[in-house]
Amino acid sequence: MGYRSSRVCAPAKLALVLALAHASNALAQTQPQRIEGRPNLNGVWQTAGSAYWNLEDHSAEALPEIWQLGALAAIPAGQSVVVGGTIPYLPEALAQRAANRAGWPANDPEAKCYQPGIPRATYMPHPFRIVQGVGDILFAYEFASANRVVHMGEHVESPIESYMGWSNGRWDGDTLVVEVTDFNGLTWFDRAGNHHSDTLSVTERYTPRGANHIEYQATIEDPDTFSRPWTIALPLYRRMDEHAQILEFKCVEFAENLLYRHLSNIDDE
Repeated sequence: MGYRSSRVCAPAKLALVLALAHASNALAQTQPQRIEGRPNLNGVWQTAGSAYWNLEDHSAEALPEIWQLGALAAIPAGQSVVVGGTIPYLPEALAQRAANRAGWPANDPEAKCYQPGIPRATYMPHPFRIVQGVGDILFAYEFASANRVVHMGEHVESPIESYMGWSNGRWDGDTLVVEVTDFNGLTWFDRAGNHHSDTLSVTERYTPRGANHIEYQATIEDPDTFSRPWTIALPLYRRMDEHAQILEFKCVEFAENLLYRHLSNIDDE
């Protein structure tokens, strides 16, 4: 699975921060709209749509390998969130996407419970929390308990490549801009096999469009995979449930059969 940097956020520190975030929910309606003059992005956020299946246009489709689930195991149709419609792959990288699709779901990093990477963590069918104060900003994701710290102010160098990359942030007016680098190249963008290499860099832009709506953009640069930079754009919505929280989705045990069944004595029927 590769190295997961412990410097991103120690479990004890993350637990403390999330506990404080939980305690602050009762005061959510009285939170200031701005923190030191910047938009207050604190809260639980989630997308709506089917970008997690495929960033590009796609039709509804059955998954015949698990026909026993009927319509529960069907891919919903979706519109492209790629600006311009299609991802500009280099020829060899396009062939790799076809191979990824042919091997899905077994070779999907999500199925293996690997940390999802950026930008995929943003539009998975799981919420995430932003914890913002007067310094660095924490993003905590429900899937696989992934998290990252956005280092604000002075640029901080990455200690090592990782699934979630390394995030340095700054404010451009009311827009939070996050530059993410130092990926290990082991994640995908979606369940359709869209992929990248370890030369990936992502520039995210979080622009508030009202109290409970963020316009999210992520510009992808990877000269080993794509012929030019390209951008995705989609809305994020603040969860307004009275007790909105991110819950545990520690998925390692769910992936054990997929990863290790061939090492057991269990016979497939």
